[in-house]
Amino acid sequence: MSDPMRPRASLRTAVVWEVLQDALDRRVKATGRESLDVLDTGGGSGNFAVPVARLGHRVTVVDPSPNALFALERRAAEAGVADRVKGVQGDAHGLFDVAERGGYDVVLCHGVLEYVDDPAEGVRNAVAALRAEGVLSLLAAGLGGAVLARALAGHFKEARQALDDPNGRWGTGDPVPRRFTAEQLTGLVEAAGLRVGAVHGVRVFADLVPGVLVDTEPGALEALLKLEEAAAELPAFHSVATQLHVLGETGGSGATGGAGDTDGAAEA
Repeated sequence: MSDPMRPRASLRTAVVWEVLQDALDRRVKATGRESLDVLDTGGGSGNFAVPVARLGHRVTVVDPSPNALFALERRAAEAGVADRVKGVQGDAHGLFDVAERGGYDVVLCHGVLEYVDDPAEGVRNAVAALRAEGVLSLLAAGLGGAVLARALAGHFKEARQALDDPNGRWGTGDPVPRRFTAEQLTGLVEAAGLRVGAVHGVRVFADLVPGVLVDTEPGALEALLKLEEAAAELPAFHSVATQLHVLGETGGSGATGGAGDTDGAAEA
């Protein structure tokens, strides 16, 4: 994955990055500690872990891929944050074989639920890794975005297949094993004992707009970013977003002020 700080990648991660950064800032104020302990499950090569470490936090990345962890180590070193980023091989199912239960202020679970056998267990484990007061950042593939994308590409039977399939798959060639609605994700978060602080649609328009238009039209990238930010908080657009981001918080964490209090501005 790309670095959220790079402009082109920002089309894909802008909303998530701004919401996450705001949550981290709020936890810093609430705890009185400038450096938080962050767990990034399925964090791969550090798309979010490295920028989070740049903010001064300690990040543990759990990922099953040795190649991704090697890339993470290299990226962290290049960014000058190798001392604040630790990569360990593991997965959501056996999370506490490699991570501390109840040891983190913030847990990132991005692009994980699509691939685990039991999404509910994945969320429960992520929540169990939080301290008594903490925040969960959950990012997963959205059902509506896939249906819309297949339909706009002229693949109407595949769009209908995704719409009817229990896992939101458009066919045997679909690389994503599972997709979710906003209601399904918020239900998983609440069932795990967290309060939903915010829900945002991610990549509502970015995946539908021709790249050549964004790259060649003056001011198009900035305008599209602002459009993404504005639409992200509106429930009407959650149903067509490529991804959905849910911020869950423990009862006393006070990590967010609600969906309307977060701006948007970073990939997935």
